[in-house]
Amino acid sequence: MKLNPTLKAAAFTAVLLATPAMAEERISIGTGGTGGLFYVIGAGIADLLNKYMDDATARAEVTGASVENIRRVAADQMNFGFSSSSTLYEAKNGQGAFKDGALPVAAMAYLYPAVLQIATTADTGITDLAQLAGKRINLGPPGSNSAVIAQRLLEAYGVFDVNNAQFLSYTEGTNALMNGDVDATVVLAGAPTAALIDLDAQRDMVLLPVDGDKIAEMLKAYPFYQLHDVKAGTYPDQTTDVTVINDPATLFTSEGADETLIYNITATIFGHLDELGAVHPQAKAISAETATQTPIDLHPGAQRYFDESH
Repeated sequence: MKLNPTLKAAAFTAVLLATPAMAEERISIGTGGTGGLFYVIGAGIADLLNKYMDDATARAEVTGASVENIRRVAADQMNFGFSSSSTLYEAKNGQGAFKDGALPVAAMAYLYPAVLQIATTADTGITDLAQLAGKRINLGPPGSNSAVIAQRLLEAYGVFDVNNAQFLSYTEGTNALMNGDVDATVVLAGAPTAALIDLDAQRDMVLLPVDGDKIAEMLKAYPFYQLHDVKAGTYPDQTTDVTVINDPATLFTSEGADETLIYNITATIFGHLDELGAVHPQAKAISAETATQTPIDLHPGAQRYFDESH
């Protein structure tokens, strides 16, 4: 049967109109709460993908952060997401929150340091973690990653006592320190961070350093942690470098994600770090030089990009 010219034209137009919609790649990014750094930088990444990737629409999704992101990406409900390195490692190896079974995840890139900062004030006389024995310490919100890391660190020093542990938000913790209700408080974030900037403005703040030799066994048991130096001058009262524990923010995807898609996403992000760095000071720490320092293997698409770019 032959179509008349009008019907032919209508059919051809319908095909042309349908083709872009069918070709468009919808990319969802698991981040965290709207007030958190995962969301801020994730939204910046979505903007880059929308601007520079053809036939793609990216969106930063508000989530409960690392654990939720991992479960949803592994279930192919999102394309990629943000996680702490420790949580990503545990997901891959069926540990911690994922002891019910390992999940098929792969890394895309180390993004930026998230460091455990343990602060006190000069009037406490505390200058070493070993002096926290018998002291009241805020470990961060209950169930938080900061509380987990802080407990492991204090146990490595032999000074953890659940009866002296408090579980307050970062702001509540710094207020409690200034009021004398605790002797030290913990923040897990990039440095400098708002809670400690405020503390340092009102008190003579002291950041307590980690001794790498004393936590060597801890680092063997938890290989996703790294030592990291918070440089002198990061906070006004900080006159020397302070060694802390780093649980880096990591970008990840599922093992089965399309190699070309992940390659293109990685290339777009790392090809425009100057623009991404403008969304938040911590985004300036994202670098191709450190990107491959991930706690689990890179996805083949990300690996191909970094192999070609070096």
